[in-house]
Amino acid sequence: MGSQLAVVWDESLLEYDLGGHHPLHPIRLDLTMRLADALGLLDGVETLKPEPATERDLLRVHTAEYMAAVRSAPLSGWEVGHGLGTDDNPVFDRMHEASALIAGASIKAAEQIVSGQADRAVNIAGGLHHAMADHAAGFCVYNDCSVAIAWMLEQGVERIAYLDVDVHHGDGVQAAFYDDPRVMTISLHQHPVTLWPGTGFATEVGKGNADGTAVNIPLPPGTGDADWRRAFHAVVPSVLDQFRPQVLVTQCGADAHRDDPLADLSMTVDGQRATYQDLRELAESYAGGKWLALGGGGYSLFRVVPRAWTHLLATLLNRDVAPETTIPEDWIAYAVRRAQNVPMPTSMSDGADPSFEPWTGVTASAVDTAIRDARHAVFPLLGLDPADSRD
Repeated sequence: MGSQLAVVWDESLLEYDLGGHHPLHPIRLDLTMRLADALGLLDGVETLKPEPATERDLLRVHTAEYMAAVRSAPLSGWEVGHGLGTDDNPVFDRMHEASALIAGASIKAAEQIVSGQADRAVNIAGGLHHAMADHAAGFCVYNDCSVAIAWMLEQGVERIAYLDVDVHHGDGVQAAFYDDPRVMTISLHQHPVTLWPGTGFATEVGKGNADGTAVNIPLPPGTGDADWRRAFHAVVPSVLDQFRPQVLVTQCGADAHRDDPLADLSMTVDGQRATYQDLRELAESYAGGKWLALGGGGYSLFRVVPRAWTHLLATLLNRDVAPETTIPEDWIAYAVRRAQNVPMPTSMSDGADPSFEPWTGVTASAVDTAIRDARHAVFPLLGLDPADSRD
């Protein structure tokens, strides 16, 4: 079916709601789907209704004790442990059910690819990449990324690459597969000395016979489109070319944007749009076109996430939206009513040029140092020359 896209979506996914003042508010998902619809991107696209992940699905990644704690938490008060009942991960009604549904949505998307019904699939409610085997972390209860990857491995997929462009390190997924040579985890993120969760140094490369399958590119605060994409292209295509995944899974957190309130990178919507197009090209070049896209972080709920992820949906659908496209007035009116005086963008662009100069092997900036460190840490383990810009 060529590059047919399976979109897993239902308003029941909005039940993953950590509270009215929590940064991870489901309004960003609602606004994304409304904007994509208003621009005509979803015309003729039949969305697939998710089903909750089963206990067996979740046990591939999470411990039984932790799952029991999640189930009981709404009735147990604040002493449940396992990272639950914190400011980051407050307890909420139907927490297990809402979290299992997001994990099930990512499995549903993976099923479309493994079965051959679609080459690409997306769950924008997914990307909860911080949850660990036995505890919640960073707004994430169940790690749908890891659950979907583990499900695909059980179906017989032999090599999966997970590529995380969220501003925070993809620590939960890296931890789940750190010693599994079948899964390569790649993460570009703000440097761990300057941002939670404090992991994702270039020296974290995997262990045992999985040496070289964890790739980390920590970037200095303030990194913008050109430098971010320079680092991306200096490392990611080379490692994917060596690994040759059968499926590319991407966590597409939108919080590397300059307006995000929780981090300090300086990308624009234009740079994010270009990145999604890069991801599409990588999936075609190195993963046989098989691409599972998930959401993730992003806390500029009205101005950034809906535009960024609408560009993501457009890229997946091969219906790219021109940056200068005007945002429909009906969407702006709806968003203004929900936003309480946040000024709304009027176009799908920040007016930025996301072009970049490719890395040449010369270390002339802080980002070049990050590139050098990442390449020197992992390239020799993959049979690549870290000093050769052709590798």
